Amino acid sequence: MTERVALITGASSGIGLELARVFASNDHRLALVARRVDRLNALAAEIVAAGGAAPIVIACDLEAPDACDRIAAALQAADVEVEFVVNNAGFGLFGRSAEIDRDQQLGIVAVNIRALTDLSLRFTDSLVRTGGGILNVASIAGFLPGPGMAVYYASKAYVLSFTEALHYELGSKGVRVTALCPGPVPSGFQSRAGFEPGLDSAILNVSAADAALAGYRGLMSNKRAVLPGIGIKIVPFLLRLFPRGFILGAVGRLQTKR
Repeated sequence: MTERVALITGASSGIGLELARVFASNDHRLALVARRVDRLNALAAEIVAAGGAAPIVIACDLEAPDACDRIAAALQAADVEVEFVVNNAGFGLFGRSAEIDRDQQLGIVAVNIRALTDLSLRFTDSLVRTGGGILNVASIAGFLPGPGMAVYYASKAYVLSFTEALHYELGSKGVRVTALCPGPVPSGFQSRAGFEPGLDSAILNVSAADAALAGYRGLMSNKRAVLPGIGIKIVPFLLRLFPRGFILGAVGRLQTKR
């Protein structure tokens, strides 16, 4: 019988690292994907030391056009079948879109949208056979427009919409599909994006470990979306109380103060 794995992207830090720990602690064998092979190897060693199965380590930059082909080839070479796809990898850039490097912004699209879509669809047959699932890491940013991080916010709106649609389409086939929508999480995301966390981050903050555990439990329960933390849960409700233009201006002013 072919061994099953949970494929986790962006597994070298933040929520991805904690998701790997949660899946491993629940007896899943992992295939870990990230750019930094040293961190992946360290995580793999940690999992083995804790009694888990040795993960498959795939050093890969998801911005590369052939990234998903390389991931699939590595899994085929290891003779494993994908049971769960966890699309955690993603990044954003802070600043006005017309003033930020265009290629870097297209890199956001490549990782947050193209690679996520590819990996969500590429292993569908395996997910149906195994009764597995897809966990896509979206964001509370997916619920509103984001001047100051326009491409990032838009990419997370795509992730949320796409994942909810897959939840409906694949549900009848026995595949669980969940969008994890955290707020600000202390990680390397902020430094790469180029901004310092503000008051909103302090209010909505949930640890990476708590967000990962909520995401795992939500996926196993086949929840359509998971919003970890009390503060995050009320955001979509509050957004219904104000006109879209008001929200747009409020987010723009908040981002300007960073």
